[in-house]
Amino acid sequence: MSGRSRPTGDPSPARRFVIGGLSALATLAVAALIGLIWLFLAFMGPGPAAQHGRSTTVNLRSGAGLPEISSSLEDAHVIGSGALFGFIAQVTGASRHLKAGEYRIASRASMASIMDQLRRGRVVRHFVTVPEGMTSDMVVDILMRTPELTGAVPAPPEGTVLPETYEVRLGEDRSAVLQRMMDARDRLIASLWAQRRSGLPFSTPGEAVILASIVEKETGVADERPHVASVFINRLRQNIALASDPTIIYGISRGRPLGRGLRLSELHAAGPYNSYLNTGLPPTPICNPGRASLAAVLDPPDSNDLYFVANGTGGHAFAADLRTHEANVARWRQIEQARAAASAARARTTTTTTTTTATARSAPQPGPARP
Repeated sequence: MSGRSRPTGDPSPARRFVIGGLSALATLAVAALIGLIWLFLAFMGPGPAAQHGRSTTVNLRSGAGLPEISSSLEDAHVIGSGALFGFIAQVTGASRHLKAGEYRIASRASMASIMDQLRRGRVVRHFVTVPEGMTSDMVVDILMRTPELTGAVPAPPEGTVLPETYEVRLGEDRSAVLQRMMDARDRLIASLWAQRRSGLPFSTPGEAVILASIVEKETGVADERPHVASVFINRLRQNIALASDPTIIYGISRGRPLGRGLRLSELHAAGPYNSYLNTGLPPTPICNPGRASLAAVLDPPDSNDLYFVANGTGGHAFAADLRTHEANVARWRQIEQARAAASAARARTTTTTTTTTATARSAPQPGPARP
């Protein structure tokens, strides 16, 4: 019996199956490699360009889940695929560490850098600064001019805010920010009061804040605050009127600058804030004092001084007796007069220069030379 033999080299069905399988696996491996390369490039490569400027701001609300975060990033055009971002975040475990907040995403930022930014919580930071010596009305003005905040807020009692720089969140309510400022002041005054010097001529933290507010407005020189505080404390102990111009200004304008000097009639006008006519402390603080002024009145240095006056260098000359003080005042008056004379001389020089220039421009000019 005879039959046809299989041509030499013709693979058996089993061999063809193996070869086909290996070929399919190779194809899948190549496809997988291409897919991995694509994923790598999509994740690590440059992202979309910012639609405006050099960056895009994205707000991720507190409590947002991974799908919402991914969609927000895609809708803001900072990533090309929210699904891919969510997939990689899920696979790598980054989804458990993404933080809410306001983010400024650089143009063409990679998906990898954006995910790292969200994991580290590198949010846009906003700050509000309240300078020392601001009245509560001025503090509210600062808050109302801060565009990142929302809501309206009434002015708190004078002296209840701690001047400081505070970090705020986009969309945070102004009343919440103000409450943090007030809580910070309460914590500070409680700490300083507990360590206060014995024998002070006031008995409550509120009175300490009143005196600190006067010290704050009397000098802008940080090193002088303890010395100024000691002068006022000495005057309180001896029942001498504090004689502070800023208290009178507060009674006139609630601390807003007058744009002029005090009038003699204002110095003699009766009122609760006239510390020339009244002894003791005024009824309320006249501003929100800072840390240094609060610390100065609660731990003042030893001093016999009862007077101070400007010395012409930004600070003050101090004196323990009236005769020395009057001599210091006389020197200050000389400085004021010299400055006024110099200012008048500069004004005359400017006027003369302007007049000479105008005359020269209006004078007939020589014509062209003729043969």
